[in-house]
Amino acid sequence: MPMNTRHRGDRRSLSVVVPLAPGETEWQGLLLQLAALPAGSEVIVVCADDESRPPPKSWPARLRYRECRTAPGRARQQNLGARLASGYWLWFLHADSRLRSDTLCELQRFMAEDADALGWFKLAFRRDGPRWTVLNAIGANCRARWLGLPFGDQGLVLPRHRFQALHGFDELARYGEDHLLVWAARHAAIPLRRIPASLETSARKYARQGWLSTTLRHWRLTAAQAWPAWRELRRRRA
Repeated sequence: MPMNTRHRGDRRSLSVVVPLAPGETEWQGLLLQLAALPAGSEVIVVCADDESRPPPKSWPARLRYRECRTAPGRARQQNLGARLASGYWLWFLHADSRLRSDTLCELQRFMAEDADALGWFKLAFRRDGPRWTVLNAIGANCRARWLGLPFGDQGLVLPRHRFQALHGFDELARYGEDHLLVWAARHAAIPLRRIPASLETSARKYARQGWLSTTLRHWRLTAAQAWPAWRELRRRRA
């Protein structure tokens, strides 16, 4: 996947890629928080519709804001954002993500360590869904820490050259493009690093679709992808 090579020498430059689904309404709250990014960072919102999404009026001049469009599909949208990115680091955020007070500080520390790794954050759910989602957060954090399987709502961040070597997100996958990227990183022996800060995500889908049915569906789909990926990893290491 050819990518922009500007700022390759600035190993702390950051590009944030935010895919927006058609009709997405959660993105503005995230953008207000991203205004606190370090100078020279850029935010790329990748829309899957024709709606204009300008930055907030208070958007700081020290940050670059870019809006682009492609056909729907989070993998396709994130790949386009990565191709347009100029930063050394790529940080993929969902539109319903929210930062906590220590998120950016710990992210910058991770970047400053020049870790040639795929970083991820501890997951927490916002209070816009069933209270039982606290169990989902515990499960997600245990899965990421002990099984090495963080998902996209945990804010995956990695050097752009590493993302390029992995050939980006799988645009043919019907779901779980983030899950597949993590498996690809494991196959390539790229270290996975926990960043000691939290990132919040919305629990609205659990409210709309039901906590139990949504949880069981996620388990089923994850297992369906993880089993062949694990077998392939075991075969390569044999």
